[in-house]
Amino acid sequence: MVQYNFKKITVVPNGKDFIDIILSRTQRQTPTVVHKGYAISRLRQFYMRKVKYTQQNFHEKLSTIIDEFPRLDDIHPFYGDLLHVLYNKDHYKLALGQINTARNLISKVAKDYVKLLKYGDSLYRCKSLKVAALGRMCTVIKRISPSLAYLEQIRQHMARLPSIDPNTRTVLICGYPNVGKSSFMNKITRADVDVQPYAFTTKSLFVGHTDYKYLRYQVIDTPGILDRPFEDRNIIEMCSITALAHLRAAVLFFLDISGSCGYNIAQQAALFHSIKSLFMNKPLIIVCNKTDLQPLDGISEEDRKLVMEMKAEAMKTVIGQGGEPASEERVLLTMSTLTEDGVIAVKNAACERLLNQRVELKMKSKKINDCLNRFHVAIPKPRDQKERPPCIPEAVLEAQAKQSAEKEKRKTERDLEDENGGAGVYSANLRKNHILANDEWKEDIMPEILDGHNVYDFVDPDILLRLEELEREEGLRQAEEEGDDFKMDGQELSPEEQEALAEIRKKKSLLIQQHRMKKSTAESRPVVPRKFDTGRKFTTERMGRQLSVLGLDPSLAINRAWSKSRGRKRERSVDRREADGGDAMDIDGNQQSKKLRLRSTSRSRSRSRPPGEVVPGEGLKDSAQKFKAIKLAKKSVKKRNKDARRGEADRVIPTLKPKHLFSGKRSIGKTQRR
Repeated sequence: MVQYNFKKITVVPNGKDFIDIILSRTQRQTPTVVHKGYAISRLRQFYMRKVKYTQQNFHEKLSTIIDEFPRLDDIHPFYGDLLHVLYNKDHYKLALGQINTARNLISKVAKDYVKLLKYGDSLYRCKSLKVAALGRMCTVIKRISPSLAYLEQIRQHMARLPSIDPNTRTVLICGYPNVGKSSFMNKITRADVDVQPYAFTTKSLFVGHTDYKYLRYQVIDTPGILDRPFEDRNIIEMCSITALAHLRAAVLFFLDISGSCGYNIAQQAALFHSIKSLFMNKPLIIVCNKTDLQPLDGISEEDRKLVMEMKAEAMKTVIGQGGEPASEERVLLTMSTLTEDGVIAVKNAACERLLNQRVELKMKSKKINDCLNRFHVAIPKPRDQKERPPCIPEAVLEAQAKQSAEKEKRKTERDLEDENGGAGVYSANLRKNHILANDEWKEDIMPEILDGHNVYDFVDPDILLRLEELEREEGLRQAEEEGDDFKMDGQELSPEEQEALAEIRKKKSLLIQQHRMKKSTAESRPVVPRKFDTGRKFTTERMGRQLSVLGLDPSLAINRAWSKSRGRKRERSVDRREADGGDAMDIDGNQQSKKLRLRSTSRSRSRSRPPGEVVPGEGLKDSAQKFKAIKLAKKSVKKRNKDARRGEADRVIPTLKPKHLFSGKRSIGKTQRR
């Protein structure tokens, strides 16, 4: 079986690219150095080689183009006529003929100039002949540039053609535009043909594949055909006519009985009778589509008469193939691609009729005799008058009968569920298939075991009564507690405690009200900075009042807050002699202040501590622990200092070998400087 794959055709370069490819290959693949001092035979051979190599490359390229493009007379008539419809057979052959002529001209030019090069008497003469030979070859290629461009366009279009096998099982869909052909194809195959509510959505042949009885069928969707003379049909319609004329396929003629396609049944019947000659010797089925809009029984008498005439024409194809008239119900079928009603029936009927026709044709062919000679059907001859029926053991018959009875009687859980109310109502019994010594045990309540003990052994039969008593007792106690709540207001509290309690309740209610107000106005209330918010501002006066209310002396806390918040001026240190006892002799005030200034030391110096002294707040227990911490800190810093790190976060990777010192040529000097 011949497979046509037009996608493998090599790209056809235009004239300029063609010349560049060949000349650059000649320059790369042949010697380029020659001197006038060489022997004349060597010079002749040098330039002859260039001319021959260029001619061979041109010949190979042009031969590839001629061989890869299909010859219309050698391929299947379907593809031959399809290419003629799409590209005009005359133009196509003319372009390939020009390519062939150019190939012969280039071979002739090369042959002539090689003959002249044999008699070249100098380097200049040989080079001039080589330039002339290559120039004439390139001129020939330039003249066929339009043909090369035309063939490249044809190659691109042929690569987009669907891969149709003319010899395989094929179902062909035809009819007026917008009658539902593409919708039907999308339903029965995995093809994705564009479907739109206007005519001529499909402008070329589309191919899909479907399966029937484990056999693969190709389904071809053809563009719509209009009822007009043959010479007035355009390229789109001619694609459909070509497929109908040359493909041996089952034909589905789609009929839109609703008229929503824009054409009535009379126009569609006229198209059917105009192309019915293309249906000869093909299984034909008339498909009435869009029955969801208009049933077949609801059409008028005139339209019904036209449909019956088309059915009678289709019946002739059945009788012509040797079929029986009883199969007329498979000639006229109804369906709706919208509701998918009857779609599968149409597909099965078309595939079945096509399969029967192919089997009959094979049975009538001469090849079947060769196959039948290989088969031998053995029929045993009786040796006497005694009948010998087949002997089947009784056990086997009983087992078969039992098995068939079980198949008939057995009900599944799904059947039981449907009988008893469906899902959510019926609950499957998981114990009915348990294998026990006694079937009555299946419904027994299974004991619940906890920690090795049966829970039922610890169940008190009077537990509900006891639970009611406990609940009743709990209710009484809760009532007593609610009655006793805050009876101590006036009886058990002293007058001072009563005043404090009233103050607490008043404060509590006030806080609750403030919180509710803030919560209700939280979204619309502007945010006040803390330093301007008097309600949130925490001052020393407020702190003093709160501490006084608590019964504490606020003076120490206020003084400490002032000392922390305000920086004091630096005070001069007291003279050591005055600190020792004031035994120094009296001096003038100016001299004394001057000496005090000279001898004054910094505050930090006067308060310096030994390194091991523990300062409150450092978190260290004693001096030994502090020394140990200092030692560990110095040890951890040692490696970082050795690597010249700035701190723990310093992750810089220095350039260990600067490029300007370790690359390039070594200049005059010592090697050790590197």
